[in-house]
Amino acid sequence: MVTPPSTPAEALPAELADATRDDRSLRRFLHGLPGVDRVGLEQRAAGLATRSIKKDAKRWAIDTAISMVDLTTLEGADTEGKVRSLCAKARRPEPGYPDVPPVAAVCVYPDLAATAVAALRGSGVRVASVATAFPSGRAALPVKLADVEHAVAAGADEVDMVIDRGAFLAGRYGQVFEEIRAVKRACGDAHLKVILETGELASLDAVRRASWLALLAGGDVIKTSTGKISPAATLPVTHLMLQAVRDWRDATGQLRGVKPAGGIRTTKDAIRYLVAVHEVAGPEWLTPELFRFGASSLLGDLLMQRRTQLEGRYSAAHHVAVD
Repeated sequence: MVTPPSTPAEALPAELADATRDDRSLRRFLHGLPGVDRVGLEQRAAGLATRSIKKDAKRWAIDTAISMVDLTTLEGADTEGKVRSLCAKARRPEPGYPDVPPVAAVCVYPDLAATAVAALRGSGVRVASVATAFPSGRAALPVKLADVEHAVAAGADEVDMVIDRGAFLAGRYGQVFEEIRAVKRACGDAHLKVILETGELASLDAVRRASWLALLAGGDVIKTSTGKISPAATLPVTHLMLQAVRDWRDATGQLRGVKPAGGIRTTKDAIRYLVAVHEVAGPEWLTPELFRFGASSLLGDLLMQRRTQLEGRYSAAHHVAVD
């Protein structure tokens, strides 16, 4: 059975509350969502991607994108030293240019969260930790919750969970809902980012259903991908998720965020996503509280393009530190 939201802060309008009453109601709601017009969505995304932004607007967009980056290291060979180095980069992305904003967060595995917390203390940069058997999501719920509790106990401000794609694709929406709700409770005051792994969801209709399912279950942010499979983030999928949080705001008055992750490497890419945020969701979402880039390699190009805007000439890639 689906457990309805119980906290006053998550009180929902009648139609949405009814959707969380039981498995059948949840299924009826999700399958009653409008079908996605793939051609129209792709044309809209491609059209907005041609927008040209120059001069002061481009400099603003670059700084805004820097402030939205989640610097990430999620490798088996990660060390405390590597995490501390990444945190130094997060605090001061380009030494010698003190007006460059810090990034939004540093994302690590739970066992390295305490190291990141210590390195970032007082900086305003948040610590995010992946959890719930990232990136597969293949573990029993008690194991997933222990993973979350470990990260939160270490001081993580944000938790990035992965949904059970197998359960979702099999139509066990209630199970996925309950897992997200349980993880949300385990997060306490930490924000919850729900990774849909959209490249495995088979259709845009499924992405729309997964987005609404995550929002109904209490996710603070819906995230495209783990970055471990291809395709990861795409503009059409991000448009669809931005539509979901916009419609959620219209229905509930609550603001929820979006995080595209994986495959966003250039300043031109980042600006295309910022244009989508502005045009699809609205200018309220142009803040690190509500929009993030999960793209560590993006930062180097943003810094090079920023220098170009200030100095009028291109810098070589080796002039910008990547770690």
